[in-house]
Parts: sequence; structure tokens; C-alpha cells
Amino acid sequence: MVRQPARLLLTCGALLVLTIAVAAQQQRPPGGNNNPIASLKGVPVPQPDLSQYVADRQALLVLGKALFWDQQVGSDGRTACATCHFHAGADHRITNQVAGPATSTSAVRANTTLLPSDFPFHAFANPNDNASPVVRDRRDVVSSAGVVLRRFVGVAEANPSDDGADAATSGLFTLGGANVRQVTSRNAPSVINAVYNARNFWDGRASNMFNGVTPFGMADSRSSVLVASGGFVTPRLVRIAQSSLASQAVGPPLNGLEMSFDGRQWGDLGRKMITLTPLGRQQIPIDDSVLAAVVAPSGFGLRPEFSYGSLIRLAFQPAYWNSRVVVDAAGRTLVEDGDPRNAGEYNQMAYNFGLFFGLAIQAYESTLVSDDTPVDRFLAGESAALTAAQQQGLNEFIDGGSQCTQCHMGPELSAAGVSTARGNPPDPRALGFFRTAVSAIEDDPGADGVDAFGSPIFPGAPGGRASGAFKASGLRNVELTGPYFHTGGTATLEQVLDFYARNGDVPAGGNLGPGIGNIRLSPQERGQIVEFLRALTDDRVRFERAPFDHPSLCVPVGYQGTADAELFAWVPPVGASGNRVPLQTFAEQLAGIGRDGSRAHALQERCVP
Repeated sequence: MVRQPARLLLTCGALLVLTIAVAAQQQRPPGGNNNPIASLKGVPVPQPDLSQYVADRQALLVLGKALFWDQQVGSDGRTACATCHFHAGADHRITNQVAGPATSTSAVRANTTLLPSDFPFHAFANPNDNASPVVRDRRDVVSSAGVVLRRFVGVAEANPSDDGADAATSGLFTLGGANVRQVTSRNAPSVINAVYNARNFWDGRASNMFNGVTPFGMADSRSSVLVASGGFVTPRLVRIAQSSLASQAVGPPLNGLEMSFDGRQWGDLGRKMITLTPLGRQQIPIDDSVLAAVVAPSGFGLRPEFSYGSLIRLAFQPAYWNSRVVVDAAGRTLVEDGDPRNAGEYNQMAYNFGLFFGLAIQAYESTLVSDDTPVDRFLAGESAALTAAQQQGLNEFIDGGSQCTQCHMGPELSAAGVSTARGNPPDPRALGFFRTAVSAIEDDPGADGVDAFGSPIFPGAPGGRASGAFKASGLRNVELTGPYFHTGGTATLEQVLDFYARNGDVPAGGNLGPGIGNIRLSPQERGQIVEFLRALTDDRVRFERAPFDHPSLCVPVGYQGTADAELFAWVPPVGASGNRVPLQTFAEQLAGIGRDGSRAHALQERCVP
């Protein structure tokens, strides 16, 4: 008989619901009920039905925040989900962050430090005319450093680093003939408000239907979890709707470029994490909005009674973790009552770790809702929330000449939002995926790519409309989430508006989708729209106040000459009350603004992970 765990009772500022009263006499926003954009205030957060799987949602949230920030999740014991999403949910590092485009097989210059003069990557003699001579055509991508290319060998018990074997140098990411951290081929988007995306990843491959194992939903008919009943475990398919966040979350941890040595499986990751102290080498503020009640007295990691195993037992229904059966990688029973002893052996909890990981990360990211920007307050009826310049920028944004609301509409400010995406037809435009001439189609097919089984992400898309199409991002906190576009090839909001004013950079070959071309924006109008975009920053995000507070992190920031001299920068822990100074923008990082302590995340203090 399995004893049911006590329910975890915590208070969490991240779950407070704010009721905003708006006086009836306040000015209505422009356009009234016909305004194509709307406040996010009061828009319900999508809530999948998890009753079959989850026993305690508060424990699930604690588990999710711990897993998201824990560097031990990476095979190297140094790479967390947060490593690529620590800065307003995104990444603004400038060294060793360059890769080739998605289809490239050419080596890049590792350890490059970006400069203001590198941007934009695609530049014209006349910035307002994409038919003028090209003066810079850098077909690179600014993204995020992942892990060094290695082959997974096994789990080192009670060790945050997996056993791995050096792989032959790929030729893509090397320094002095040795492998260094690989860099992903698309810029890391923010996880803040990602819960409102109908489908996640730039190409939409994270299915809205979570299968408990991979990002591909029902397209992956082989993935299953083990369910205990009557002393046995049996495989069962998982189908959880409204869960694109969970589908996205299970991609990077096993990816041989992003977080994992090549060949690791969920059972391996689960077997390792169950033996480790959550966040054991990271500092947690005593007033963390989610973890405060479970922090160890030392301030590092969680208290012993809140191991990953105990949090799983608290958060999930017993049928998914309580069996004593030992299975192999295919879920076949090896021992009916025992403990895993050899490589490739797993208990039920470790085997099902993908299910736990995806749902827990989704629960945490669902609290990262930014809906208190000046624009949201203005659209909710607070007439003084925007300056005159910002209001004019809003008018230009929704004006037909700018065409901004062709892609950025509704409360999500994205045609790819849960309220704006139109069903699940084969046409990716109906789900908010567009060709905007950011890069050549041959550099990155975007939504015209394939899943892990070689099947199209958008099967049957008419007229090649998936080719070169990418998700329309939401725009809240965009001031803080540079560099921009899936290539990261644009450093400032002004450069973004210049890009649209010239109708894209690479429009040849039908690379400019309907409703995107012929944009009419004068320099004055661009400046006004930039002012509006800056008013989309939520001060809770700008100062990392709850729910955007977090544990400490040690992030890689390049190498000091050789591959064995890696540098790491300190991202300090921040409690619920936030920072005293604002986050640094990408342009400020490039220019060195904020190194005097006037900006957070200036990445000047070194650390050892």
C-alpha cells in the first residue's frame, strides 16, 4: 500500500489575482470596440484539464520553478532552461552567441563578441530602400549558447554532470581545434506570456496537444508513459490539450545542441535529478514568490524534505510514480520489485520524468503573465497611462498604413495567440505564421520544416505558404528582449521599424507574405511607434518583481582564449520585491551602458557554476 503524501500548502504571490476597477468617466481607448488590439488585463490564462495527472497544483508550481532555473538539468550540470531565458524571459548575452542559419553547415567564428557596428546584419546603402545596394549581408544568427558536443554515456549518481564521451569535432563550433559550446540556429524568444501562444517555437512545432514525451503531439504515436495498476505498469498514451508550453518544454532537455549530451533519454535525466538537491548549487532569495517556504536555511537549494522525488510525489497522482517495477528504455519490465542498478534501467518515476517535467514547467511559465504595461492600463480605460507621444504611436500602430495589426492583434498582440489563431487549418497564416522577408528562405524554411519523424510541421499547407514563415511574436516587454526576429540580426527597435519601412530585407522569391509589403512609415511615424512599443514594458518585468523574481544563475559568456578557459557571469538572485535598478537592454549591453551598476544583468561579475 502506498501512503498518500501530505498536500503542500504554500502561499504564492505569483498566483494573486488583481481586480482593476476603472472609473466609468475615463477616456475610452482609440477605436473603441473596433480597436484591433486590446488589454491583456482580465484575459483568462489557458488552463488545461490536468485532473487525471496532477494531485497538487501548488506543488506542481514549486517543482516547475525549481526545474526551470536548475542548472543541474543540463548534461554538463551547468545549463538550465533559464540559461537561455533569464533576461525578461529571453537572452541578451553578446559573446559566443553567433551561429549560422538553420540550414548552414559552415563553421562560425566561435567566441565572437558582438559590437554595435555589427547591426543590422543586413544593411543597405539607403536604409529606406531594399532595392538599394547591399552594404552588409551577414547571414548569421544571434542566439544562445547550448552545450559542448558530447556523446551521452550514463548517469553519474548524485552528480549534476552526466558521464559523456568527447565527440569528434563538428567543425562548426570549435576554438583552437577543440569543441566549445554550440549555439542554436534561432534567437531565443521570451517565455513571458508564452502561455498565450497557440503553438510554440518559431516554427510552431510544439503541438497544442502534449503527449508527455516529445514536442510533436499526436504526430508522435509511439510516445507513452507508464501507469501503475494492480502491481503492474502498462504503457498509456498521453493527450493533454491546451498544452503547447509543455510540448515546448520537453524539447531542449534532450537536445544534443541545447542542453543534453547526445543520446540521453528522459529516464536518464529523471534518474539523475531524483538524486539531487533541487537548485543545490544556486542561491534562492528568502522572499522568493514561489520557493520561499521550501528554501534550505543556508539559502542554497531546497530543504531536504523537498527533493525532486518528494515534489513529484506531492504534485502527481500516485499511478504515475508509485510502482517498484524496474524497466528498460522501452518500458519493458526487468524487475518487478527493486531499484535500478545498471545503465539503461529506470524506475517508474524516472521513466515518466518527461511528463512531470513538461507539466511542471508549463505550470510555472503560466504564471509569467505580463499584463500591467502602460498600454494595457490605457486600453483598460486609464487615460493618463500613456503620454501624448505614446498615444500617437498607438494610433500609428493600428493605422492601416503601418499594417502592424496584420500580425500583432488582439490582447496577445499576436495573430498566433490563443484568441486570435483561427483553428488548426493547413494554412499557417491562420495560426499567425507569416513570411516577413527577414532572411532568405533557403537559410531557414521556418514553418515549412519537418518534425522528428520527417513529417511536415504544417502538412498540406496550400501554395507553399509555410515556406519561410515564422510565428508573429507578442510585443510586451519588447524593449527588453532584443536582439530581434528569429535571426537576432537587429539590435534596436529603431532598426526594426526601419526594416518594416523598407518592406523587409530579402523579399525575393515570394518571401514577403500577404499584408506585409507596401508598408508606409515616415521617420516621424517610426519614432512614434517606437515610443508606443516602449510603453509595452511591464515594470514588474523591468525590475524583476514577482512573479518574475528568481534564484541565482551562472551563465556562460565565452572563453578567455582557449576552450578550457570558459568564463561565466553572475546573475544574482532576486526576491519578490525586485531589483533597485532596471534590466539592461540588448543595445545597452552592446554599448556597455549599465556596467556601473545602473542596470541589472550587466554580466560583469564572474562566477563559477
